[in-house]
Amino acid sequence: MPSHGSLTKAGKVRNQTPKIPPKGKHKEFPRLRNRLEFKRRTASKPQASFNRRQAAS
Repeated sequence: MPSHGSLTKAGKVRNQTPKIPPKGKHKEFPRLRNRLEFKRRTASKPQASFNRRQAAS
């Protein structure tokens, strides 16, 4: 099967990059995360106006 480039050079760039230690993952509690997502969904949307005159202007 033909390949694009020499297979002897495979992984060259990845091996040259410096190894960075992973950052610690901060996990929120599910209850807190759900509350924040609910606030984000509901607070960001403008409330629908049912008065046609007020909505038109």
